[in-house]
Amino acid sequence: MVARILPLLITLVIMIGASPVGAQCRLCAAPSLVSDAETATPVKLEVETSLDFDRLVLAGSGAGTALLGPDGSRRTSGTVVSIGGRAMAGTITVRGEPGRAIRVGLPSSISLFGTTGGELKIESITSDLAAMPRIASNGSLTVRFGGELHVNGTLEGDFRGDFAVDVDYL
Repeated sequence: MVARILPLLITLVIMIGASPVGAQCRLCAAPSLVSDAETATPVKLEVETSLDFDRLVLAGSGAGTALLGPDGSRRTSGTVVSIGGRAMAGTITVRGEPGRAIRVGLPSSISLFGTTGGELKIESITSDLAAMPRIASNGSLTVRFGGELHVNGTLEGDFRGDFAVDVDYL
């Protein structure tokens, strides 16, 4: 039986989208009217921690899964076994106007590419985001996220991937 080590780390590439602003009539009688979106504090996004499954080993042939929850909970099944204790859920902090409702769009899956070739996928991305999130009175909102890594085959090496996070004021 050959064990293969799969350290995994995801580097985040963040794309922030601003809500579209309706065109304002420049010929109107009251040109001093400005929409909320034009006067709002700009949204900023910071990556606090990258999603990191740490080191995983294939303890045989066949498929396996590693689950990392937004709360840091970990579980493996099938031929995947965790041999590291440093797995971390990803954490991002959104900064903006206190009290504003926002939309945070996370991807449904993330492709990971190996340093020696091959591709893995993290699917079922989950977060601790509330159904109707708002920026707190201190001007920030922290979001933790995780997902399911599916492994099938004889891939080995370090795997990394980038993905976009969209943030908009509502």
